[in-house]
Order: sequence, then structure tokens, then C-alpha cells
Amino acid sequence: MAKRLFVLTLALVIGCVFLVRLGTDDDAGSGVGKTLIRNASMVLTMDPALGTLENADVLIDGDRIAAVGPGLQAAGAKVVDGRNKIVMPGFVDLHTHLWQSLIRGCATDKELNGWLGGCVLPLGTSPVDGADAYAGARLSTLDAISTGVTTVTDWSHAFNADFARGNLRALTDSGQRFVFSFGAGKDPWKADEARRLKKDVIDRNPLAHMMIGTHPANWNVAGVAASQRLADELGVPMNVHLLESPADPATEQMAVLRQAGALRPGLLANHVVHTTDAELDELAAHDVRVAHNPLSNMRLASGIARVPDMKARNIKVGLGLDGGTNDTSDMFNNMRVAVGLQRAQSTDPARYPTPSDVLRMATLGGAEVLGLEKEIGSLTPGKKADLQVIDTQALNFAPKVDWPSQLVFNTQPVNVQWVFVNGVALKKNGKVVGDTERVVADAQAAADRVRKYLGR
Repeated sequence: MAKRLFVLTLALVIGCVFLVRLGTDDDAGSGVGKTLIRNASMVLTMDPALGTLENADVLIDGDRIAAVGPGLQAAGAKVVDGRNKIVMPGFVDLHTHLWQSLIRGCATDKELNGWLGGCVLPLGTSPVDGADAYAGARLSTLDAISTGVTTVTDWSHAFNADFARGNLRALTDSGQRFVFSFGAGKDPWKADEARRLKKDVIDRNPLAHMMIGTHPANWNVAGVAASQRLADELGVPMNVHLLESPADPATEQMAVLRQAGALRPGLLANHVVHTTDAELDELAAHDVRVAHNPLSNMRLASGIARVPDMKARNIKVGLGLDGGTNDTSDMFNNMRVAVGLQRAQSTDPARYPTPSDVLRMATLGGAEVLGLEKEIGSLTPGKKADLQVIDTQALNFAPKVDWPSQLVFNTQPVNVQWVFVNGVALKKNGKVVGDTERVVADAQAAADRVRKYLGR
């Protein structure tokens, strides 16, 4: 009897150790089999039908969300401990330039055109190459993953074909869901390269989508028209910088877009700061979508976008980080500023967007802008398993008062413990997956080269 009791006790101890190990299993989120986030203190689904759940589980099966609710059973699933954690969808970054981590801190005393002239445009005739693009973009992808960004829209300047390929290779290696916006124009090589990249890379990657980027201006009428023809040929949307700077209205951007037939559903317009009422009406009538970049607009003294007026017109608006003029990939900070700018301008604490509004803009709203709301943006069973797990017990977050508001006003990237894309964990137990030391070293070497190209 004593021997049997000893064996039984030993088995129970081993079983308990095994269960504890499952709770912190580094194999969770392999993208194969099932992962169960157990007993999450809050599940912020962003799905109006599901709402916000307390003490609930999230079950990932392969690349999809299988179920959300309390007491889920999943035999053989790897388990992540959700106690004192918030589970919510991953962020959708609608506008960035990933390579621009190489010029962080450049020309911080300049407005948009001064910054472009000192930090970006000279690279168009420099020997910047694919290795440089890869190094900068790879650093940015890891940084974005660290702050919970699961989908990124990368507007690539495509200074040359090798640069564009290196940029796209970094996106592919990141494991993130992405939209690659290829900066095209009237140069024939760019159209040929865009066709090749779409056929050989984008179409073969279930995480990848494509847009054609261009810059509407009266000095680029032919380039915008060629870009729209290319977008039509490839069956992808256009992506433009629109009315960002106080100087932009004088370049007749809206007229150039009209002439090219580019004002249409799916067009993604970045910034959209200096607009008239009539122009906002026109954008709304054509279902043009907007990427709001509050941190970048502040840094470049570009102004404050009329986000409440866009909301009144039912324009789809999400948030973007905007690369080198953000100097960070912190989406939480971006949400805070999106709220704060409108309040500071209006002196109205109820002014749109509220904290709940920016949470939606950064998740489901961003997915709607990209036309991906049936795949991502909420923790709806059947959607892709793109989500993040946030620690609420850190010094900067605790104690519990109003967690949804604290997500906006208190959270920092360090609070993000897990990030899943397509069911694969890209951040585990607070650490981004990958050789971060090597990525930082490669980015430093590339930044040193770029600084020489810029004459700095």
C-alpha cells in the first residue's frame, strides 16, 4: 500500500510539473497544433457580438482563432497562462517606411520638405542597396512586433530594384502579415520590377498583399497616371501621401488624382491634414481610406488631421507609425497622441477619438481600411490568429482601474508579453523571437553607410 501511495504521489507531482511547464511552454505558438491562452483576466475581442470577456480563454488552432470563452477544452494544446493578462487583437499599422530606422533622429529641426531633402531624397542617386534596405527594415519589423503590431503597411521608396528586393525580403522574414506598397512612377523598370515581385513573392505568400505607391503632384502627373495603370493591371489598390504638409495644397494633389481616375474605393491616403470641407466630402464619396499618423505629423510640424470631421463623413480611418518621422514603433504612444491632439486643439475631453475609438482604429478599423476585416482585426472565431497578450502587473500599468483606458494611456511595448501572427508566436514571454543583437549590429553598419551617402 505504501509503495502504491508513493508511486501515485510521484505521478501527481510529475503531472503538476508538466502542467506548470505547459503554462510557460516556449513551444507554444509554433503554428502547428493548438495553443490555449488559459484564464485571461480580460479578452478584448473588438467584435461587437462578443464584446469584452473576463476570465476567459482563447483557443488557437493552426493559423486561426478556434474559440473564445470561459472554460474551453483543448486536449493536447500547448497552454499559455493568461492570468493577470489582457488578450486583444494585434495592431494594424497602416503606414510606415520600414527602412527608415536607418535615419532615426535625422533632421529633427526640419518640417517635411526639409526632412525629405536632408534625409531621404539624396538616397535616390546614392549606392544604397538591398543589404541596407534589409538591415533597416528587419530592425523595424522586430521593433514593431515588440509593440504588438501584427500587420504592417510598408511604403517602400524603391530607390533601385535591389533596394526594393531587400526591403521585401525583410518583410517576408519577419513573419508579420504585411502590405508591400511599391513606390512606382513612370520609370519602366519600376513597373517591370513590381510585376516580378508580385508574381514571384507576393502571390506566393499568404501573409502578403501589395499596393502601388506614388506621389500626386502637378510635377508628377505622368507618374501618377502610370502608377494607376499599373495598379489596375495588377489588380491592387493605390497608396499615396496626401495633403500632409502646408505646402501640399499648392501642388494640386486632388486634381492630379482626379485626372488619373485614382479617387476610388480602396485608395489609401496617408496623413490628409490640410483639407477643405469639399475635399473631405469628395474623399468620402469615393470611399477613400485614411491612415492617420499623429506622431509623425507632430514631429514634422505638419498640423492636426481633421479626424472628427472624417468620422462625421464615415471615412474609414486607422493609424500609422510612419517610419523615420516617428522615431519609434510604439503604437500605444501613437494612440495616446491621437486622443491628445484632438483634446488639446478643442479643449474638449469628449472629442473624437476617445480611448475606445483609437483602440478600434488600431485594430479592426485598420483592417477595414485595408479591406481585410474578414480575416483580421478582432478575436472572432474563424479569423486569423493575429493577437497580443499584455501584462497588467507591471509598475507602469497596475493597479486595475479601467483596463481599456489603461491600454491607451499606460501601456508600453515592454508590457506586451506574447505576439501571434497566423498562429505563430513572434514574441514569447516578453522576448522577440530572433537574433536581435545581430539585427541591431547590421542596422548600425547600414546606418553608417547611409549617413555617408547623405553627407552627414
